[in-house]
Amino acid sequence: MYTAHPDRYAEMPYRRTGRSGLKLPALSLGLWHNFGPDRPVETQRAILRRAFDLGVTHFDLANNYGPPPGSAESALGEALKADFAPYRDELVISTKAGYLMWPGPYGEWGSRKSLLSSLDQSLSRTGLEYVDIFYSHRPDPDTPLEETMGALHTAVQQGKALYVGVSNYSPEQTREAARILAELGTPLLIHQPRYSMLDRRPETSGLLDALDELEAGSIAYSPLEQGLLTGRYLNGIPEDSRAASDSPFLNSDAVTEELVGKLRALNEIAASRGQSLAQTALAWVLRQGRVTSALVGASSPRQLEDSVAAIGNLDFDADELARIDKVVQG
Repeated sequence: MYTAHPDRYAEMPYRRTGRSGLKLPALSLGLWHNFGPDRPVETQRAILRRAFDLGVTHFDLANNYGPPPGSAESALGEALKADFAPYRDELVISTKAGYLMWPGPYGEWGSRKSLLSSLDQSLSRTGLEYVDIFYSHRPDPDTPLEETMGALHTAVQQGKALYVGVSNYSPEQTREAARILAELGTPLLIHQPRYSMLDRRPETSGLLDALDELEAGSIAYSPLEQGLLTGRYLNGIPEDSRAASDSPFLNSDAVTEELVGKLRALNEIAASRGQSLAQTALAWVLRQGRVTSALVGASSPRQLEDSVAAIGNLDFDADELARIDKVVQG
């Protein structure tokens, strides 16, 4: 029987999410591609247990995570039952709906029918009575935003979610979503954008500025840029890497000689900080306090430990930031 480490809250910093009372760990665990039937169940459970022992109290899901879709939620449900039943009130569990999940016109996007049906399915797979955060995973160009936000509000009113968020919304869409939710009486808690040293769009688009204005939190996904910032690509494309498989999320064409040169230069900066490239990339996302939490994946407890070690140095001096910018901007 798993017993959580008594000092699990000793090291991890927790950051308040916008103006809410909810605090999230600086690093959260995303159950995107490592929690399906092709992965050993004991490895999955070991990752979750190690995460919690290190103070990672937030597990992030979506209805279609796996593969196959739904399997990550089912895997978490089994782990919750086996290991975490005594600790439910110490966990923040989030899920999302919006990408393709089942056939037909109601299996994706942002209609009230799709979102609330998906949430019911997610609760069934995880065995939970509620999730802590329920997201609209992407904006729907064909559904009024009032309907999508109304569905999120209903989830809270029904007691099936404590908070709501959006992901992949533009600054303008985020402001409008927040306005609608405020009128309904359910605040926008958080936005989940893609953000890394190599992908600055939340800065350049004004999204982080919008979230500051709205007093909403943010949690960055892909802070390691699909593995590019882990150090695995410093000598090209490893045979067992995501890029070698020509994944739809990272293909071999993207790993150019120019990019590898940048990764090597960034790795030198990381080494001068006494960190791995991955640790510096995570610290960079968290550096100013504008990002509430950074999402990391893990294929082993050891990989997770390496990521969590980033919290040992989240500060950058002006010279380090300038050097990073010079490398990235070419």
